[in-house]
Amino acid sequence: MVDLKKIQTFDQLVPSQPGKVKQPDLGGTGPSFKDTLDSVGGLNKPQNLNQVNPQGLAKATEGVKFSNHAIERMKTRGISYSPEDITKLQDAISRAAAKGSKDSLVLMNDSALIVSVKNNTVVTVMDKNALKENVFTNIDSTVVI
Repeated sequence: MVDLKKIQTFDQLVPSQPGKVKQPDLGGTGPSFKDTLDSVGGLNKPQNLNQVNPQGLAKATEGVKFSNHAIERMKTRGISYSPEDITKLQDAISRAAAKGSKDSLVLMNDSALIVSVKNNTVVTVMDKNALKENVFTNIDSTVVI
């Protein structure tokens, strides 16, 4: 153990014999960090976990992604989209990207979606009740489906 009060230079923290670093004795109990990381998905986790199926449940698929915030808003507001709606949404995002948009308001099925075009991610979702007297900022385009 190193007494930090006695350390005056960085060199005192570096082991004098490279490769001879003493590993802490953890008693040999419990899984390794790698095992723990692997058990929770670790670095092998699919990149598109925040996707939404028509019932609003997260699943790993290709295409448009939904942020956790958007998924929560969909659940609390009772909003769901059919596979055809998701296809239309993906098309709208592609059209916005082709025009150079970065953040877009997509109006679809009596709902509004704020989409990060460059990340292909729905940031939030509002129903028609939440749309009334609302001001949308930080968007550079609107797509009406």
